[in-house]
Amino acid sequence: MKEITLKGLDKTCYTETLENGLEIVLIPYEEKKNYFISYATRYGSEINYFTPVDEKKMILFPNGIAHFLEHKMFEQEQGEDPFTFFSKSGTGANAATSFDSTQYICYGTKEFEKNLKFLLNFVNAPYFTDENVEKEKGIIGEEIKMYDDIPECVLENKLREAIYQVSPRKFDIAGTLEDIKNITKEDLYKCYHTFYQPSNMFILIVGNFDKEKALKIIKDEVGSIPSISKNIKIKDYKEPKNVSKKEEELSINIKIPKIGLAYKFPIETLGIKDELELDLYLVMLTTILFGSSSLFREEMRKKHLMTSFSTQWDTIKDYKTLMIFAETENPDLLIAEITKQLQNIDILFEDVERMKKVWIANEVKMIDYVDTTVHNIYDDMIRYHKVIPNKIEYIRKINKKTLENLVSNLKFNNSSRIILLPKEIIAKES
Repeated sequence: MKEITLKGLDKTCYTETLENGLEIVLIPYEEKKNYFISYATRYGSEINYFTPVDEKKMILFPNGIAHFLEHKMFEQEQGEDPFTFFSKSGTGANAATSFDSTQYICYGTKEFEKNLKFLLNFVNAPYFTDENVEKEKGIIGEEIKMYDDIPECVLENKLREAIYQVSPRKFDIAGTLEDIKNITKEDLYKCYHTFYQPSNMFILIVGNFDKEKALKIIKDEVGSIPSISKNIKIKDYKEPKNVSKKEEELSINIKIPKIGLAYKFPIETLGIKDELELDLYLVMLTTILFGSSSLFREEMRKKHLMTSFSTQWDTIKDYKTLMIFAETENPDLLIAEITKQLQNIDILFEDVERMKKVWIANEVKMIDYVDTTVHNIYDDMIRYHKVIPNKIEYIRKINKKTLENLVSNLKFNNSSRIILLPKEIIAKES
């Protein structure tokens, strides 16, 4: 195994890639009692148009199929239900599908080796029938309806539809009721065999475990599974520069209006080539401008202009997108304040240095938590395809001049806005 020192964090990461392409990342903690295992594939909802293994033509699959597949992986032809199995040792288990990945997890304090072996085996043994696929459509349909009733989900989905023209990120991860209606067991097997092969997967383990025993179990259970094709052909969506829709207002069952703003930036215009470095500078910028301790948030609270506020960055191949979400009694005024803040960015040296110290302290603090470490390393494996051993050094190198240069390259005119209004407000206005 290759040793990677996580600099400044007093931890060693052990990595190995098997002959079939499976990446293994192990971070043992002798001082902890718990462990956390993530078995993941680089396949999420945004991959909907590809050439299945052993076929020659690209096929457009229904939106939501990656999420549907994640649900069906817990179906067992023989043996015990995974949740029942893990619960016997007090072990937690779950799975999650994002736009760009799917992971299966278990976490606990007991029977590490037994649980690791079971996790690997059930993810490597799909079992789909016409009957169990049809049954799952009803279950996932109820999940979709549930999210359709959550205002925050409606707002983000509408904002993604507005900001992206062709990227599959404009579609909800779970798809629509119409999408899942068309999914078949044959579709699921094609997706599984294309993306759930070792060369497209990795396993990440953090916590109290014996790394040599863990490596042996992984090799015994997965090492002989072949990777059919390492060159998966996926449609390259050419997302246009302009947003799909500039603005939209909707009325739903809420008491306080909500707003969603999105700003779309071509990566090639931002001036920072290293992706991790660019991401750190972008998050640094929005933290200084809109973070919980920012002057903006303080002023908005004093003016009683918002009851909630958050920002996030989204990445597709050629673009970075800033998304801002807020709840406010006065949407137009808050949007005007946000616009003013973005048009008059003033970076102070003291703010940059203060945030660097906070971030470094957080990195050191978070490494002490097994689950947080898994989430951080997992994100790096998906976004940057590797463990980042020197993130603290990246943070230390952040400087005011580079941040100001980035600000000068950000053009906030390519934007979308979604406003959700209570139905009674619409009724009064009409």
